[in-house]
Amino acid sequence: MSPGLKKVLIFGVVALVLFLLISRPNESADAVQTALSWLRDGAEAIVTFVQSLFS
Repeated sequence: MSPGLKKVLIFGVVALVLFLLISRPNESADAVQTALSWLRDGAEAIVTFVQSLFS
């Protein structure tokens, strides 16, 4: 991927995120909470797996 195309894609993604944050803040907050919940659940599953290996 060329550096120019990469810059354009990054700019586009940042612009889209800013647009969504400004135009739909409640839905954006819900999406972030959902993503953080998935990450927390995944981390808890990994911790449980590692604990079961060493117990």
